[in-house]
Amino acid sequence: MHCSTCNALIPNDAQFCIICGASVVPAATNATQRLEAPHAHAPALDPAMVTSAFALPGFRIVRSLGIVRGLTVRSASLGGQLVAAFQSLGGGHIRTMTNVCEHARTDAFLMTLEHAAQLGANAIISFSYDTTEIAQGMTEVLAYGTAVMVEPEVPTAKLR
Repeated sequence: MHCSTCNALIPNDAQFCIICGASVVPAATNATQRLEAPHAHAPALDPAMVTSAFALPGFRIVRSLGIVRGLTVRSASLGGQLVAAFQSLGGGHIRTMTNVCEHARTDAFLMTLEHAAQLGANAIISFSYDTTEIAQGMTEVLAYGTAVMVEPEVPTAKLR
């Protein structure tokens, strides 16, 4: 089976591409298709259950489900690049490129939440971003972390 996003060869029983991390599922014709979030605007997992720490305060990890990730590449439009070029002449904040980067981070974050939810996770620990400029004006953003299942910690009774 081949990934519909990057065309990499992946095992027939794979749920995610081992190269790009895209979600795949065998269709009736054995072709692959990208899984979509149930609600385009609603996160697949509660963002409050994501942390860059190795633990989530108030919860205990009961199962680790593995690494999850979201990857996107963004570029400003030609008009946006021209505006950014003029803004860079004056120095300071370049709003056009800030918007491109913020949209890329949001997309990668939401893809990571979707990936974790598809694995059955209810939290992500050790969350982080990695950013690379892959060509002039093109920014790659990778969001990743460890998908886990957590349950609330049982408060211990205070000893008198």
